[in-house]
Amino acid sequence: MSNLKFAGFWLRFVAYLIDLIIVQVVQSILIIPILALIGLNLAFGEGFEDLKVMDEADFFVVAEGVFSTVTTFILLTSSVQLLYYSIMEASKFQGTFGKIALGLQVTNLDGSPIDFPKALLRNFAKIISSALFLLGYIIAGITEKKQALHDLIASAVVIRK
Repeated sequence: MSNLKFAGFWLRFVAYLIDLIIVQVVQSILIIPILALIGLNLAFGEGFEDLKVMDEADFFVVAEGVFSTVTTFILLTSSVQLLYYSIMEASKFQGTFGKIALGLQVTNLDGSPIDFPKALLRNFAKIISSALFLLGYIIAGITEKKQALHDLIASAVVIRK
């Protein structure tokens, strides 16, 4: 398929904003009740009534609870995002709801659908795209096939239908 129309940076960015809203709603529904239960457990634990008179042992118990809550939040939100993007991009729709709304698809370089392992790799590679001060995303505006760094890593492209 040499006649692929590659999706540019701004079109992909708008799709991302749509997906961001969807993912935030889903995460709120799934994760906030779990975090609330963890928080209630911490709030009603013994020795946490007054932080000013808390001894060192109780402080470390509270710190451990806060750390585990934050870690749980990060793991859950990351898992929801990773699964949403990977499952949707490997599905028959070949894209997330944001991409579908804008007529975009994630494909292999030849235009064929990507499978779940490749979608997972592509979405894990977004960590690298983000870690480089978002430059990994911005390069989609200057590469020949409008690929971001995570697309290059996974040998994938985002096309317009």
